Amino acid sequence: MYRLPFDVSPTTYDEALATLHSALRFGICPMLESVEDMLTELGDPDLAFQGVQIAGTNGKTSTARFTAAILRGEGLRTALYTSPELVSYTERMEVDGRPVSGGAFARGIAAAFEAGQRVNARRTAAGERPYDITEFDLLTVAACVVFAEAGVDVAVLECGMGGRWDATSAVKSIKSVAITGIGLDHMRILGDTLEKIAGEKAAIIKRGRTCVLGVGTATPDTMEDVFLDQCVSEGVVPTLLRPEDLADAAGEMHPGVPRAHADLPHATYRVTERPNRIGGSLVLDVRTTRSSYAEVSALKPVYQAANIACALQLAEDYLGRPLDAEKLFDSVVTCPTPGRFDVLRPEPVVLVDACHNPQSVQTFLTAVRAVAPKVEERPSLLCAVLADKDVEGIVRLLAPEFPRVYCAQTSSPRALSAGELAASFSHAGNAPVATFASIPEAVSALEGESYVACGSITTAGEVAGIFRPGVQARG
Repeated sequence: MYRLPFDVSPTTYDEALATLHSALRFGICPMLESVEDMLTELGDPDLAFQGVQIAGTNGKTSTARFTAAILRGEGLRTALYTSPELVSYTERMEVDGRPVSGGAFARGIAAAFEAGQRVNARRTAAGERPYDITEFDLLTVAACVVFAEAGVDVAVLECGMGGRWDATSAVKSIKSVAITGIGLDHMRILGDTLEKIAGEKAAIIKRGRTCVLGVGTATPDTMEDVFLDQCVSEGVVPTLLRPEDLADAAGEMHPGVPRAHADLPHATYRVTERPNRIGGSLVLDVRTTRSSYAEVSALKPVYQAANIACALQLAEDYLGRPLDAEKLFDSVVTCPTPGRFDVLRPEPVVLVDACHNPQSVQTFLTAVRAVAPKVEERPSLLCAVLADKDVEGIVRLLAPEFPRVYCAQTSSPRALSAGELAASFSHAGNAPVATFASIPEAVSALEGESYVACGSITTAGEVAGIFRPGVQARG
């Protein structure tokens, strides 16, 4: 059983948040040495469990959730590390399907912070520059401590951004990886082409690991080659996930027909039943490299089929054996995906989705069209976006798809003002009915109306927090 090598002062959840927020100013630092040294200082908590790592522009959170649910269903004590949260920071760390307590979260942050202080004190004494330790560094190290102290068997780790320099890549016990797909996001940090971004995410493919390449890595050929070249250089034979019908991957793949690659192992899936309403059933058959699974079901939109299939293959690869079909069915159908086509109120319907870039918006709209073909019969749209995203690309896709539009501004310091967003919608041909200075104001004004809220993860989180006020730090 893992034990901290030094004592930490008792810390409250609010104090832990203050520690995290003090690290925000450092932003994103492209290096792993700080996290590696902090983990070493803590006695290598990451070696107390095995790791499964998932990268990708879109779909990685849902894939991580399904993977963790499947492994938990197979009898493993399973942890899940995702980001960002919708309501509470504790949502980023789960053990056996539940967010950790506020106390466990605070203890993890305190341990990570103390480790950082010790590492930097030693560096300063040696005449070396101290590390700029980021919020995500602290969270990732804290998660390793929390999971190790909880005695988990396996931790499913979602990359926060990229892969090469992502803090989760400092974890030394990673056994299996998956990359769901690539889109043009975080371009100022990861690169301005699909191929450059793919190169950053492909770095998690390393010798000795199993690898699943999701449907979103298949096209264009130049992008797929980045992943395949990395596999060759590391001696890894990847499993390629492909839909039997390309229509089942609508919104998940870039244009083009995937190459056959008959020399590589494949996993495939086929959607046999599509949901006919918001909250309806999705049913698919999945053929992995070890087995076939019929009538896997979820109360999710069609785009989740690719994520479910990826999770099945990833879980199989980690276990090195086929899954228990009966346990698998229960694990998938009960797995929550907060903020992903998430129904908060059935009537009048309120649905949130965390889509926040053109690719994820397109995927979301594919699901909307499938259950509500006529634009005039769809709910209204409540939209709020972040200024550093592709605002015009998001608005261009959303504007023609809803009968009425409302614009709001989230509490994020990166939020675009409701007025600026409204001007973009007007320019795109769908002038908003009203604008709101905040999400709470918008939700109050739309009390009796059916609507879909999307545009950023922050938007989904703030709306979800109003409808699910009990989702907060425990203990």
